[in-house]
Amino acid sequence: MRELTSDALLAAVRQWVEIESPTQDSAAVNRVADLAEQQLRAIGASIERVPGRDGFADILIGRIPGETNGDGILLLGHMDTVHPVGTLAGPLPYRVEGDKAYGPGIYDMKGGNVMALQALAHIQARGGRPRLPVTVMFIPDEEMGSPSSRERIEAEAVKHRLALVVEPSGDGGRTTVGRHGIARYHVKVTGRPAHAGAYHAKGRSAIREMAHQVLAIEAMTDYTRNITLNVGTIAGGSHENQVPIRCEAKVLAMVATAADEAEVRARLLALKPVDPDVHVEVTPGLFRPPYAKSPAIQKLYDTAAGLAREIGFELVGERIAGGGSDGNFTGALGVPTLDGLGVVGDGPHTHEEHLLVSCLVPRTKLLARLFETLE
Repeated sequence: MRELTSDALLAAVRQWVEIESPTQDSAAVNRVADLAEQQLRAIGASIERVPGRDGFADILIGRIPGETNGDGILLLGHMDTVHPVGTLAGPLPYRVEGDKAYGPGIYDMKGGNVMALQALAHIQARGGRPRLPVTVMFIPDEEMGSPSSRERIEAEAVKHRLALVVEPSGDGGRTTVGRHGIARYHVKVTGRPAHAGAYHAKGRSAIREMAHQVLAIEAMTDYTRNITLNVGTIAGGSHENQVPIRCEAKVLAMVATAADEAEVRARLLALKPVDPDVHVEVTPGLFRPPYAKSPAIQKLYDTAAGLAREIGFELVGERIAGGGSDGNFTGALGVPTLDGLGVVGDGPHTHEEHLLVSCLVPRTKLLARLFETLE
């Protein structure tokens, strides 16, 4: 592709979007990996495909030489989405309405992945190379916290000078210079069963106890400190005529700093039952560490903003993002990480998910210029 056009970029995005790839369907995600591998090979990348584990699809890594040797740029994206197979034929068909192109995963984050590949293809088509070597790393399980990928992401990150993440921009185009941490917890309550009619008084309801715990957990939310706790799922009991013996809940905690995360963790692990005859157990789950803007990240942002002006548009600004990404891992390791370099749009994880077609050319050009100039 010698000239970047909205039509050509949108056609490339559509090709990705029309391969539905919910995280839990490893075969579906691997079909996206097949397409990405083909496109990486076409621009001269050497390929490493790490076989999936724990029920997830493969990690795809493409390495592209630069004008210089040594440590280079780690480009991160994920291939999975939250939308089940059938979304495309149902509530979220691919379609273009004015400046909005809709489809499952088009905003989060297939559009960004395509822009990165097309930026690299654009450089190659003009006979050039990135200034630094570029490692493109496509992840299969980001939407579930990257449980099978985190170790490899971190191992790659420390070999690189910086990381660029093509997650979508936020708040109408803002670039991400820091992210809050995200921790998951599993709460299990064990009560005492009894016949709900004849012997109700002998029972100890796990669901009743969980109701107390939910209120206690969500009361830990402190908006002034950017700490939120959300009890997202609850399951308990087996029959309406039995005092329930078990109830389980999953909690997502958002924290701004490592100290906040330690505080929230301590408070959750210290939860005690209201009913002394009931047992409450809290188990930590997946965790994305927070990272803060550093002088090196500020320099990256300023470079990107300057390049955008040369191209003819303005970056809207920077933000600290509440949602997590694989940039949490690289940023927390101290690798300068500029995130949110993907598409402009809205509606992630909803049936209104879309990107703005008008953003494709300028932001792809920006990625190309970053690859050509960062050193």
